[in-house]
This record gives sequence, C-alpha cells and structure tokens, in this order.
Amino acid sequence: MMGWITMQSLALQYRPSGMIGRTPIRFGTFTMDNSADWAHITPMDEADQADIRNIRATLAGDGEAYSRLICKYQNEISARMWRFSRDRRELEELVHDVFVEAYVSLKGFKARAPFSHWLNRIATRVGYRLWKKLKRRGEREAPLQDWDQFLQTDPQEPWEPREAAEMVHTLLAQLRPRDRLVLTLMYLDELSVNEIAERTGWSKTMVKVQVHRARNRLKALMADLGIDRELQP
Repeated sequence: MMGWITMQSLALQYRPSGMIGRTPIRFGTFTMDNSADWAHITPMDEADQADIRNIRATLAGDGEAYSRLICKYQNEISARMWRFSRDRRELEELVHDVFVEAYVSLKGFKARAPFSHWLNRIATRVGYRLWKKLKRRGEREAPLQDWDQFLQTDPQEPWEPREAAEMVHTLLAQLRPRDRLVLTLMYLDELSVNEIAERTGWSKTMVKVQVHRARNRLKALMADLGIDRELQP
C-alpha cells in the first residue's frame, strides 16, 4: 500500500534549501494572487468551490489547506500514475512528484477548469517524463522477457481482465514514449481528441496524426510478435 503523502513529508524531503530540478521550494511563502482571472471564477459545483478555497488558503500560506487537496486527490493520482509504472517504489515517487510540482506551480492555476483537470495534466507530464528518461537510458519499464507466456493461450479464449491489462501494459511499453502516451490516453483513459490535446498541450491536428502513427506502429509490433487477436484491456 502506498504511503500517505502529507505536507510534512513534502517539507522533509524538499526543505527550503532543496531543489526540484532548478526550482527552489519554500513552503508557506506564497502570496495571494488577486489577478482578474481569479475575480471571474465561476466554479461548477461545491467541490470546485472547496478546491478553490483551499488553493486560495495555500497561496496565503496555509499548509493544512494543501494537505486537504492531497488527501482528496491522492487516490485518483495514484491510479493514474499506475498507468506509467507498475513498480511500487517508483509509483510513490511519481505521485509525490505530481503533488510537489503542483504545489510549486499553484500560482499558475487560473481556475478556467476544475483543479482536478489541471492536476491530471501535471500527472501526465510527470509520467511522460519518466518514460522519456527510461528511453534515453535504453531501459523499458516492461521488458518482453516473459512475452511467451501471453502467447501460450488459445487465441479463441477471452483474456482474463488482469491478464489482458498486463499484456497491454507490456505491449505498449515497447513503443516510443509519444506513441505510448497517446494510445494510453485514447484507449485506456478513453479521452477524446480534444481532451488529449488539453491534457498534453498538443494541437488537435497533432493528436490525430500521432494517434494514426501510433496505431500503425502498434499494429506492426503485434504482427511481429505473432498476435492475431483483439486486445481488450
């Protein structure tokens, strides 16, 4: 089970003298942002209003307010980061990094969409960064060493849900990070082209082109591996 993330744990690992990349972190030193963007916020529901109250309080220096946001969204972000890594220790680090990056970037949140959308965009960026790092190192998050076990079953028999999920995860891990990301967002997270564009920062045209190319590469990979059945993750 993942450890519970708290403001205390964030502060212990990233003290005021610490760095994330080249960005120093100083907890509790934010100032209130009274820009016009905040003045025209119209939250969709009470949950959004509660998020904005906690964000405002965090920006004013209330560490407990950010703890409430962590408690609210930690399970959702943990589930999302499971798409990016099956390693428990790495998963904890990814979730931790998402909330640290969100904290550091909080003044940039303009509330034009729910906080959860903004947080998930950060999560996507953090996970994608991991895949690119592994690619540069020549590593694969899910190697093909045990691929034969997936091919020993009868092609006419349906996959068990867990077996199918692991097969799809292993299969997608063989693709380039960009291909893997767009297929994960479209077919596993079931996002639309517009939603993928918002999540990644790509244009809608780029998303469509990337989906087309990624599909072709996945089809070629499946042919090379002798897979002649539908994958149902």
